[in-house]
Amino acid sequence: MLLGGALACAPVVTTNTQPAQAPTVAATASANPLLNEWAGQHGGVPPFDRVTLADFKPALEGAMAEELAEVEQIANNPSAPTFENTLAALERTGQKLDRVSTSYGVWSSTLNTADFQPIEREMAPKLAAHSDRITQNAALFRRIDAVYNSPARSALTAEQQRLAWLYQTNFVRAGARLDDAAKTRLSAINQRLAALYTGFSQNVLADETDQVLTLTSETELAGLPQSLRDGAAAAARAKGLQSGWIISNTRSSVDPFLTYSDNRTLREKAWRMFVSRGDNPGAHNNNQIISEILALRAERAKLLGYETHAHWRLENTMAKTPERAVELLEAVWRPAIARVAEEVRDMQALARAEGQNITIEPWDYRYYAEKVRKQRYDLDQNEVKPYLQLERLREGMFWVAGELFGFNFAPVTVPVYHPDVRVWEVTDKTSGRHVGLWYFDPYARAGKRSGAWMNAYRRQERFDREVNTIVSNNSNFVKGAPGEPVLISWDDATTLFHEFGHALHGLSSNVTYPSLSGTAVARDYVEFPSQLLEHWLSTPQVLQRFALHYQTGQPIPQSLVDRIDRASKFNQGFATTEYLSSAIVDMRMHLAGDRPIDAAAFERETLAELGMPRELVMRHRTPQFLHVFAGDGYSAGYYSYLWSDVLTADAYQAFVEGGGLYDPAVAARLRQHIFSIGNTVDPADAYRAFRGRDPQIEALMRKRGFSTAEPRPETAR
Repeated sequence: MLLGGALACAPVVTTNTQPAQAPTVAATASANPLLNEWAGQHGGVPPFDRVTLADFKPALEGAMAEELAEVEQIANNPSAPTFENTLAALERTGQKLDRVSTSYGVWSSTLNTADFQPIEREMAPKLAAHSDRITQNAALFRRIDAVYNSPARSALTAEQQRLAWLYQTNFVRAGARLDDAAKTRLSAINQRLAALYTGFSQNVLADETDQVLTLTSETELAGLPQSLRDGAAAAARAKGLQSGWIISNTRSSVDPFLTYSDNRTLREKAWRMFVSRGDNPGAHNNNQIISEILALRAERAKLLGYETHAHWRLENTMAKTPERAVELLEAVWRPAIARVAEEVRDMQALARAEGQNITIEPWDYRYYAEKVRKQRYDLDQNEVKPYLQLERLREGMFWVAGELFGFNFAPVTVPVYHPDVRVWEVTDKTSGRHVGLWYFDPYARAGKRSGAWMNAYRRQERFDREVNTIVSNNSNFVKGAPGEPVLISWDDATTLFHEFGHALHGLSSNVTYPSLSGTAVARDYVEFPSQLLEHWLSTPQVLQRFALHYQTGQPIPQSLVDRIDRASKFNQGFATTEYLSSAIVDMRMHLAGDRPIDAAAFERETLAELGMPRELVMRHRTPQFLHVFAGDGYSAGYYSYLWSDVLTADAYQAFVEGGGLYDPAVAARLRQHIFSIGNTVDPADAYRAFRGRDPQIEALMRKRGFSTAEPRPETAR
């Protein structure tokens, strides 16, 4: 289906809508595992164990040819356009491409080795061209437009009307109404952007893979907890070193090093290595790529009739306009940087009290913040970490899913793409009904992009038959010594619950049409369910059962939990400011229109104008900002995390006002109005149905410990 596949809506190229010959697919299906129907239990599973790199190009090309043939049949149907023969028919197209794209996406994000990268560089523009050949098919759009504007639309179900709106909106926004010359230029832009996105992400991955901080003596490990030492030793062995330790150039490795290393010189080296990804001289520098991406996006927005790329991107979000998003960002910016000033004063005073005649620099922030936390709240993160075993916390997430959503998780054996990956079947606790599968890929490795994310390998649907979803969670935890449990930080545990929230959003889906399923919602709404689930980590029910000391098996003491709670608003100036600076720079870059932009100068000048504290940097500097420059996904949309957190903080209060975080009545409303409905309802209406009113920003300000005295903007209406 055009709107349901992971890559089916990628940017596009040629206006020739004549399909390639589809028989190629049938002729090669038996030889190429990617082209076959998924076999096995649970509605079939991806054949990850049988995929070879040589399979990708012919499978993608064959599946694209088949989808074009399917689309042509709909476009040229002599019967009058109806919902069934046009929109429902489109929902059935591209199923083979969806299956192929699942494996292609997995290799791109988790197995992106040197031999895969040429395939990705070649296929990215072709996939973009394929999408344009569909959205620019004039005969097809006439049928979609006819269904959308037909008086008969009022007789459709609410979900069918929403699907009609989605197709109409997406095709128009993709240029379906442009003349042929504009379509040709738009397709050329989309192809070039696809190539640039691939180059950008591969450059960042190259710096993350090739650049490491090597430690050679025990003295260089001063301050590092044993779990971090073990992980660094394992990283060194993975690189072929017989001795020593390696700090990898990823957040999961660098952040804890910056927090605990007593060696200030090494902290600076690690920090510079990390913040310079994509910004080093040579072949992997991303600054020219950014300039070209911004120029092409601005040109595309003008072609489509929008003032800027930001106006185009936000039109169908909750915010609707960049101005509303900026209003929220600026409302939080002022109290955030004021809090940073307080945090720096505290750190500076502590450093001087310890006899360190230094000025706090960015590579000092995490180190001294941890010292202040320990001094002020008697809370040492190393005291917490022994209770946070990755596997125990995974069990805790399963338990929460059972309490809130009625899900049960049982391990199953299915083909996987790497030995680290494990799979669970998800069933309904009451009826035993199969809900879906959950894949878990927790560890960092060469060729895997950094960070944490959720994927949907298959979306839930039921309009022809019942199709259950398959979702995955992916992280980059550092393995320790063989046989030892993996201990993670409180922040990492929070991220683990966050990504599992995305997975539960997908698993809870209960809709008819795949294009409306699961997490296929507005960008500034999709982070709401995941951010909300973070709150369950700190509940006594989870901590007492699953936060168990890895040596004694004893649950985390309540006195330690109380200290964690008292410190929950600590360092919010840093956390909020590093995020907001990235979001504001993203938005301003895309509001600049067709003005030529030097990425490095723009970042520097914008931060100076904002009054960015010198002691910290953007969470994602522009040369490594994968959210924004590895695809259109979060471009002019990184504000979404803050917008969603307004909803999150307000929704959390609904549980507090009820019977607590496990209140069954509030949980039932959450499932009914938020997690299960996908994109079948406007998100603002869905939130009002859950909460009984619009969200209010005051809950967010309290959550972060900021003043709520100043007037605040309304957010979601």
